[in-house]
Amino acid sequence: MTPSTDITHIAPREKAEILAQALPYIRKYHGKTLVIKYGGNAMTDPALQQDFAEDVVLLKLVGMNPVVVHGGGPQIETLLQRLGKKGQFIQGMRVTDAETMEVVEWVLGGEVQQDIVGLINAAGGKAVGLTGRDGAMIRAQKLRLTDTQNPDVEHDVGQVGDIVNIDPSVVKALQDDAFIPVVSPIGFGEHNESYNINADVVAARLATTLHAEKLLMLTNIPGVLDKEGKLLTELSAQRIDELCADGTISGGMIPKIAGALDAAKAGVNAVHIIDGRVPHALLLEVLGDQPFGTMIRG
Repeated sequence: MTPSTDITHIAPREKAEILAQALPYIRKYHGKTLVIKYGGNAMTDPALQQDFAEDVVLLKLVGMNPVVVHGGGPQIETLLQRLGKKGQFIQGMRVTDAETMEVVEWVLGGEVQQDIVGLINAAGGKAVGLTGRDGAMIRAQKLRLTDTQNPDVEHDVGQVGDIVNIDPSVVKALQDDAFIPVVSPIGFGEHNESYNINADVVAARLATTLHAEKLLMLTNIPGVLDKEGKLLTELSAQRIDELCADGTISGGMIPKIAGALDAAKAGVNAVHIIDGRVPHALLLEVLGDQPFGTMIRG
């Protein structure tokens, strides 16, 4: 147990008070769907992995319906380097040729997904891994990526997918049977071809389709920061446009923010970008009464 999570010094009565303070939030979100984008340091630090798994299981056991959508950028990059390939990104999207797509499928749908499933099961949950092929869940087509500076320019990013449709039937069936779905962001096209889809985009669309109460995106920063590095606790659509225009929001943060805003506009009640480097970040956001990370309004 790390010093930051050692609670042996807290008196039993105080522990009971802390648990009681979570009751209104447990009641509020009981039976509701929470879509969680899992990525960043939370995926690579063993202590944070354990915290994440425990948080997800606890949320399920108190009556909520967590759905995990995971990334795996660092793990993909590591394997590509072993194969002598260098990852290339355009506007936050990984350029995915046929060989890279094979690596993406192996890493996301195999190694990373099964690690997460194993962690959740070890923490007392019942997780099931899915890709977009399972239950014909995520139908996709080739992404047409328009240049942010020049709309007449279109970038070819290979087998990167644009979501056509999400059929949540298999996710709902698992939820109803006490399982925790763990979704890899891989879709399939009309000719059975595979597509690498940004995990933030999948999480946002899945949250919208499931009419989720919350979309929670774990990142490697406290939330969205302004030019001076100050946390922006709440963002509107207009403010997001301003931050993209002046370069404050750039690179991999672009699809994350765009997906979050789309979800908020489509009716997801609360969209939060939170710091996955903080132990038990999920519980702090869902069951706590203090503002945590950045909330995005539709």
